[in-house]
Amino acid sequence: MAIEQVKISVEDLQRGMFVSRLDRPWTQTPFALQGFYIRDLEEIRQLKKYCRYVYVDVTRSVGDAGIRLRHMASAATRNAPSAARRRNGRVPLAIPCRPVQVHHKAYPPPAPARGEAGRARKLQRRLMASMREVMVQIHTDRPLPVQQLNKVVEDLVDSVLCSPDALSWLARVRDKDEHTYSHSIRASIWAAVFGRHIGLRRHELVQLGTAALLKDVGKLMIADEVLQMCNRDPRSELEYRKFVEHSVKLLSAEAVLDPQVINIIRCHRERHDGSGYPQGLRGDKIPVLARMCGIVTFYDEATNPRDVSVPVAPSQAVTQLYDLRDIAFQEQLVVEFIQSIGLYPTGTQVELSTGEVGVVVEQTYRQRLNPKVMVVLDSSKRPLEKMRLFDMAAENGRKQKLIERGKLSVCDKVTIVKDVEPGTYPQVDVNAVCESYLFSRQKLPAFLSRLVKR
Repeated sequence: MAIEQVKISVEDLQRGMFVSRLDRPWTQTPFALQGFYIRDLEEIRQLKKYCRYVYVDVTRSVGDAGIRLRHMASAATRNAPSAARRRNGRVPLAIPCRPVQVHHKAYPPPAPARGEAGRARKLQRRLMASMREVMVQIHTDRPLPVQQLNKVVEDLVDSVLCSPDALSWLARVRDKDEHTYSHSIRASIWAAVFGRHIGLRRHELVQLGTAALLKDVGKLMIADEVLQMCNRDPRSELEYRKFVEHSVKLLSAEAVLDPQVINIIRCHRERHDGSGYPQGLRGDKIPVLARMCGIVTFYDEATNPRDVSVPVAPSQAVTQLYDLRDIAFQEQLVVEFIQSIGLYPTGTQVELSTGEVGVVVEQTYRQRLNPKVMVVLDSSKRPLEKMRLFDMAAENGRKQKLIERGKLSVCDKVTIVKDVEPGTYPQVDVNAVCESYLFSRQKLPAFLSRLVKR
């Protein structure tokens, strides 16, 4: 197996190398989450400040440095064929899977979330109503409202193309509605956000969003006791897995439904290494849109599990997903999905390096580690008398200029230390933060009583 990454001391870095991993979390450095090419000596000097060694992607490095790395990697592979990469005790197989074409600049920069919030809220309500109608129609053996559903998904796609953050907010807010309805709607939103990020064409976004919305309709054919089980025995697991076949059968009866939607649903539980179901497909045999649907399904189930009262922090779900790259999911798509939602998705509670606690209210798409944060608790974790909107990208950009003039140090920049498990600070009402930030036209401090529970 060819070597893809090599561990290199920062003293040996050269221009043209692609730094894919650090020896510490990206959040503890000023560098981009997705890795970067070394273009000049200043970037090497910056790396030396924070790291002792880094991992360089052999295949993506360019110039003389890239040629030398690939030559060294080829020689190392020939001389030590048993030194295969291991991840979580497993040796990933060399599974055929062509890179997915990505077009990050296919759509214009997103508009502010506030401008799209009203339409997003109406769309969420329409999606919920449509899903309820779908479930009722299935129970009564009547035709599904496919055309109506398609129109809602088309509007969802248009909303996400305009401003991904507006609907991302609503995907993060956990309602008390029936789990499958909410999961399907959230998955559809994440799918549209993901597809926008990699530049899918509009009709593909509609196919993917519709598939994510309808993929679980077959669960109506599964006994409730099987669906509700936290730990299924082998027999119950086999029974549960039949929901995919039930979904395909139910939807295949709808002549007006796009066959590509049904194919995505048929394959969304397949896994990169062949461990999925129902057919055990792997690698390139799994359609790209189905691979994407599988990733958003996994992410939402991790952040909103059926068997606990609160979801886990997004960073934990991202970690779980990243650990499964090239095992359950194609690595390229895993990395692209993480980039699409950010390490701290909109609606995430975070603790800043100042000790304050806030809620991420909007992404900065060119600086994912510097979102806009609504600060609601002070460094002692007490509610602020006047909460404040903190634009990390703008503030840290201003400080960077002062750092370059020698008036501040790098330590003066405010960073996100970690995301906070939901429920850690009960006095923070994320739903109210969403309500006020997106929909209030009055001055924010006037809504403090709604934002922070006394």
